[in-house]
Amino acid sequence: MKQVKLIDSESLEFSVRGDSPGMAYVARAVSSEISPHIGVGFAKWEGAVVPWTVLYDEVIFVIEGCFELTANGQTHFVRPGQMLWIPEGTELVYGGEALFGYVVHPGNWKALHGIE
Repeated sequence: MKQVKLIDSESLEFSVRGDSPGMAYVARAVSSEISPHIGVGFAKWEGAVVPWTVLYDEVIFVIEGCFELTANGQTHFVRPGQMLWIPEGTELVYGGEALFGYVVHPGNWKALHGIE
């Protein structure tokens, strides 16, 4: 039987996802081992600019600061209490200075795309 899990961001190990001119750190809180359906985590953006094409549907919700996402020629400035929904296949650039949470579906997107 699966159990409810309490996950504290303080206990997670953040890995580097971007660098100069700033830094970006990501910590997966709900891995595909816990659920293949969704992936959930926290991220800290410290001025990094990271281009990416999302291979999943994603929701980003800002906890502190201002997260910036540029896609389709439009820049979104996302502040605490706001969130973005980003459809699979979107070419974008992540940026800003923020602590935020994210949810991706499917959670096992790496395995589905042969990345693991």
